[in-house]
Amino acid sequence: MVVVAILAAGKGTRMKSNLPKVLHSLGGKSLVERVIESVEPFSPERRLVIVGYQSQQVKTAMAEIPGLEFVEQTLQLGTGHAIQQLLPYLEGYTGDLLILNGDVPLLRAETLKNLLQTHQENQNSCTILSAQLSNPQGYGRVFCDCDGIVQKIVEDKDCTSNQRENNRVNAGIYCFRWPDLAKFLPHLAANNAQKEYYLTDAVTEVGKVMAVDVEDYQEILGINDRLQLATANDILQRRIKEKWLLAGVTLIDPASITIDETVELQPDVIIEPQTHLRGKTMIQSGSRIGPGSLIENSELGQNVTVQYSVVTDSVVQAETRIGPYAHLRGHSEVGAGCRIGNFVELKNTQLGDRTNVAHLSYLGDTTTGTQVNIGAGTITANYDGVKKHRTKIGDRTKTGSNSVLVAPITVGNDVYIAAGSTVTEDVENDALVIARSRQVVKPGWKRKTENSSRSQESGVRSKTLF
Repeated sequence: MVVVAILAAGKGTRMKSNLPKVLHSLGGKSLVERVIESVEPFSPERRLVIVGYQSQQVKTAMAEIPGLEFVEQTLQLGTGHAIQQLLPYLEGYTGDLLILNGDVPLLRAETLKNLLQTHQENQNSCTILSAQLSNPQGYGRVFCDCDGIVQKIVEDKDCTSNQRENNRVNAGIYCFRWPDLAKFLPHLAANNAQKEYYLTDAVTEVGKVMAVDVEDYQEILGINDRLQLATANDILQRRIKEKWLLAGVTLIDPASITIDETVELQPDVIIEPQTHLRGKTMIQSGSRIGPGSLIENSELGQNVTVQYSVVTDSVVQAETRIGPYAHLRGHSEVGAGCRIGNFVELKNTQLGDRTNVAHLSYLGDTTTGTQVNIGAGTITANYDGVKKHRTKIGDRTKTGSNSVLVAPITVGNDVYIAAGSTVTEDVENDALVIARSRQVVKPGWKRKTENSSRSQESGVRSKTLF
């Protein structure tokens, strides 16, 4: 039986941001969201998030995560003070309390599982996660005997010069037997340089305490500024790319590619250089994405090709080719076997199978049937200055180059629209539409304009001479 408490009350001054530190994004998730997910495999009895700075914003950001309980820490007076706020919430509880930091986002579930197992098998009052660092500056030092029993913990700012030579550091991750900790919490004192209530002061007072070293020290790296956030992102990207490479995905020049942890890829997907995959994106086998493409919150079917293009919030079916320099957005849906060519933009548009929009076109709020061909320069004029309107195009219809379809409008099946037409009225099936001004030809136009120009110049000279 375990309850989890996550410390998420701090402002994060060194981030130099109005956004609370724990809400900064890493790999497509907020820092605190990543911490919450690390405990999901244990199905903890309760998950308590201690909030303070801009607490409402933090609560709103996590509103869709079920089962969270929020505990207010009005004044941020240290980690010990934060855990003191749990006393009324955990009254009568007799199990273990796992304490995590909302700004330590790289912890693996396996590491926490090992910590809990060690704690319970040894019947410890407290078990702490520690690490051996070559450069421990900034971390509290953990001093243990030869059996791993903790003798004391000293914060970095309070260490003597000799104590700073100890390389075992405190990761700030604890598992306490709650009744033992609850007895001591009211007696915490702020007898330190920072005048804060340290949770570490309770560690050596509650009973038997052991330290468990993490295998990969990078898991305990905390985020205090943008530089550390960038370092964590590099570590996470390496993890993500290794996962997909081993799963049968080809990454050409991995260093130039970024992939959010929320992305799903199937074997035999190829990701070209300078391509970025974001959010809830799913790409099926055989697809080749990039170079130079951004795919965000989108689903791509089998054998889709995307070159130098942006696809956001959209669905693309199998065997479709996109780009170069195309833009799909606003919940567009593209059928199978389509061609979306260079300098084409689709917004909130649904294209039927085997439809081609080859180049230089904009389709907004449009629905087409199957086997439609959109000529170069075709535009659906969907906005009247107040509202957006839809255009509907039937099966096998073809638009000539430089056509404008003014919505709301419905064009039937097997319709041909002549090049240069501006279509403003519905068109029935099997029709030819010519909606343009009659061509006017004036022979000898250049000669007439030259004579007119000479006459004007002569008049000017005459006025000047006389």
